Amino acid sequence: MSIKTIGVVGAGAMGTGIAHVAAMAGYNVVLRDIDMAYVDNSVKNMDNFMAKSVEKGKMTEEQRQATLGRIKKTIVLDDFADVDFVIEVVIENMDLKKEVFQALDKLCRPEVILASNTSSMSITAIAACTGRPDKVCGMHFFNPAQIMRLVEVIRGLQTSDETVATARALAESFGKKAIEVKKDSPGFVVNRIMIPQFIEACRLYEEGVASIEDIDTAVKLGLNYPMGPFELMDYTGIDISYFVMEYFADELRNNQYAAPQVIKQMVRANKLGKKTGGGFYSK
Repeated sequence: MSIKTIGVVGAGAMGTGIAHVAAMAGYNVVLRDIDMAYVDNSVKNMDNFMAKSVEKGKMTEEQRQATLGRIKKTIVLDDFADVDFVIEVVIENMDLKKEVFQALDKLCRPEVILASNTSSMSITAIAACTGRPDKVCGMHFFNPAQIMRLVEVIRGLQTSDETVATARALAESFGKKAIEVKKDSPGFVVNRIMIPQFIEACRLYEEGVASIEDIDTAVKLGLNYPMGPFELMDYTGIDISYFVMEYFADELRNNQYAAPQVIKQMVRANKLGKKTGGGFYSK
C-alpha cells in the first residue's frame, strides 16, 4: 500500500517531533490532540525549529513553508478516516492507549497499520483491543525525533512480517535507522538497558555515594554519554521514568525495577504542586 498521509495522535514533544520528520520527508500529516492549543503550539515549535535551520543554511525558506503546508491540524479523530498509516503518541497509560486504538480501529481502513510510539508497554496488549492485531506494531522514536536517528520497530505476538517491513521502510524514509525488536518484552532494547542505569544512579545518590552533579559528570566523562542519568531524567520527564519503572516491576515481577524513593517523592511533590520544575536540577 502506498503511504502518502500519516496520522499522528498526540501533539506533545514526541508527537511534534514525529509529525515534523514525517512532513519534512514529504508526507502529508494529520496532527491531532484533544485541544487545538496543543496542536497550534506543536506546529509553532516545528516552525521555530525550521527557522533556525534556515538561518544555518540547512534548509531553504521554500522547504520550510512546504513542510508547514503538509500539516493538517485537528482535534477531531474522525479526520483519520483517510490516512494511510497512524502513529499514536499519547502518554504512557495503557488504558488511554487502548481507548485510542479501539477508536482508530473503527475509523481507519482495514489495511492501515496502527503503530504506537510507546517506549515500554506491550504491543500485544495494545493490539488485542483491535480487530487487526497483525497490523499493529511499535515504532519507538527518541526525543528529539528531528535529531535522534534510532527507531525501534517492535513486534507484537501477532504482528505480521509485512507490517514490520512497512514500518521499517517508513522509518528509513524519514532518514532514521530502524532496528527490529523481535520479542514484545517490556522496555524493548533501549529502555531495558537505560532504566536500570537510572535506578542505580538514584540508589548511589540515596546511599550518599556521590552527589547528583558528580554522578552525572562521572557518567558523561567515564562512559562518554552526552547526558548524565539525572539530566536525562529531567529532560524526558520524571513522571515518565516513574511510570516505566513501575511498569517494569509489575510486568517482570521484579522489585529491583521499582522506582527508587527519591523518584516517588518527586512525583508526589509534582502532583501536589510543590515543585515548579519537577526535576533533579530544578528543586
